Amino acid sequence: MRMKDKIVLITGAAGTIGNAIAQMVEQEGGKALRTDLASHKKQDYALDVTSEQNWKSVADAISRDHGRVDGLVNSAGIASLGTIESEDFADYKKTMAVNVDGTYLGCKYAMPLLKVRGGSIVNLSSVSGLVAGHNLASYNASKGAVRLLSKSVALYGARLKPQVRSNSVHPTFVEGAMVEAMLVNVKSREAARERMTADVPLARFAQPEEVANLAVFLLSDESAFITGAEIPIDGGLTAR
Repeated sequence: MRMKDKIVLITGAAGTIGNAIAQMVEQEGGKALRTDLASHKKQDYALDVTSEQNWKSVADAISRDHGRVDGLVNSAGIASLGTIESEDFADYKKTMAVNVDGTYLGCKYAMPLLKVRGGSIVNLSSVSGLVAGHNLASYNASKGAVRLLSKSVALYGARLKPQVRSNSVHPTFVEGAMVEAMLVNVKSREAARERMTADVPLARFAQPEEVANLAVFLLSDESAFITGAEIPIDGGLTAR
């Protein structure tokens, strides 16, 4: 019961990874506060992560309802395919707004709640925040920004009393909705999957539960001396 008595705020909780993390937090004895867009049902709080006013309202509501959080998982994110020439600027701005602004606002407005007892922030970046692709211009930019933002927050949180830790997690392709959306228009799903895993030494996609295991470890007291870290969960892709 690694998360016993811990309250964890999770963005993008209707998504594949966010939902897996929420479920594992609860399996480990914690309370998951699920947030996502209002169009997604069964969320504790409706939240558009790109809206500062929405973040203020949700943080105020959590303060009234619970008085604190012990963990924050910024899992909300989108992917956009496009080269520096082909991608529309509007798509770039949307990707940056969700992936970077959403993470920034989450850290900013959850921090007063985390400072009550100290806690841990887990920011979902990507292997694309460590290595680049020719057709991932905005996605690479956004996930690279999450990586260094997490380190800045970690250095700030280390100065607090009680302290707040911050780390970034960098998965490769994860089985679920985002991968399925990328495969929807391809001629051969199997050929596409083979191409996507060609650079992964373990030769498969990650499972949502594997990412959730890492996130819960970073949220728990087991990782009390880990902060400012960037942790790949990529089947060995970045080892090459």
